Amino acid sequence: MSLSRAKAKDFDLTSPIAVHKPQGVTSADVIRTLQKHFNPSKTFKPWLEEERARRDRESKFQRKRRRHQRLEVKIGHGGTLDPLATGVLITGIGKGTKSLQDFLACTKSYETIVTFGAETDTYDSLGKIVRRAPYEHVTREAVEKALEQFRGNIMQKPPIFSALRVNGKKLYEYAREGKVPPVEIQHRPVEVLNMEVVEWYEPGTHEYKWPEEEMTGDEKAVAEQLLDQEASVPATSAEGDATTKVPEASSTKRKSPPPADEVKDDSAEAAKKQKVSETEAAPAAPEPTAPEPATTEVPAVPAEVPKPQPPAVKIKMTVTSGFYVRSLAHDLGKAVGSCALMSELVRSRQGDYELSPDRVLEYQDLDAGEEVWGPKVEKFLTEWEEKRAAKAEAEAAQ
Repeated sequence: MSLSRAKAKDFDLTSPIAVHKPQGVTSADVIRTLQKHFNPSKTFKPWLEEERARRDRESKFQRKRRRHQRLEVKIGHGGTLDPLATGVLITGIGKGTKSLQDFLACTKSYETIVTFGAETDTYDSLGKIVRRAPYEHVTREAVEKALEQFRGNIMQKPPIFSALRVNGKKLYEYAREGKVPPVEIQHRPVEVLNMEVVEWYEPGTHEYKWPEEEMTGDEKAVAEQLLDQEASVPATSAEGDATTKVPEASSTKRKSPPPADEVKDDSAEAAKKQKVSETEAAPAAPEPTAPEPATTEVPAVPAEVPKPQPPAVKIKMTVTSGFYVRSLAHDLGKAVGSCALMSELVRSRQGDYELSPDRVLEYQDLDAGEEVWGPKVEKFLTEWEEKRAAKAEAEAAQ
């Protein structure tokens, strides 16, 4: 099955597709895989022919400028998911990449597993252990009480392993080089619309574990220095922009934030590369409050601690743009006087797209062949165009 030329022109305007991203795959990997299957397909052949004809009509200067640009299906995504995470990843086709900002600004729903007793450099189970702490005192009641300070409008500090930039360099690049960023990472305003405990796991009743790799030497010293910075009480209001950059050190120069039509990261490039930034613009909100820091210093655990059997908790939440679930897991550990990390994450909803078979394209369908994914993709594109047309008609009738 292939799209008609008319439909090819239509979905060139704005056509998102929700993909069910599996664990262990980056958001950028999803885009590359979609292009691998879409570029040679019959489904997208009309679109590519229309794009080729459009380029042929361009001026000589424009054609020269594009001479090294490969003709392929343009794809971007609207809101990154960590490699550990699974769930809804919105992608945009053709000029639909320009509409991805709408999905950056929308609310999202997540389910996460938080495991107590240890913290890592990445705030999740894919990182290296930086510290461990006692967890015997951590109960469901303590977690329920601690979550109260994370609801509503709060200030949240992004993790060091993120794509926010300091002096033109991504934070995760500093972390990978074992360097401390030249300025302290600033807290940003976010809103938690709903957050609740779904399930509590007593020690020894689940399979969630700490990572096996542990930091040592200079690498650990740098990581501890970064984590110690978080002990300071955050400001009650955001400074500078809360989109894609952290204020630059020792400079009064303010740069305007880059276009928010990026997607790429939790690894990102500009929209010109068909991606949309992980650092989404935080919505305007009443003056937020910061979660209270732990009242006591987290004690260190002896190296000879027995094999960990920590408690864990499943939490469901609905949040606004710019929220880091990894940071929630990390901060929750501090709030209950221990440490914690994110062991699992599922994005169950992004905007109007929910994680259900009739709303998302299963990633494994791509390898099953165009006869499997082709009809599904055309269905999603057609439904979007019908929805867009109905909305335009309703607005015109007003």
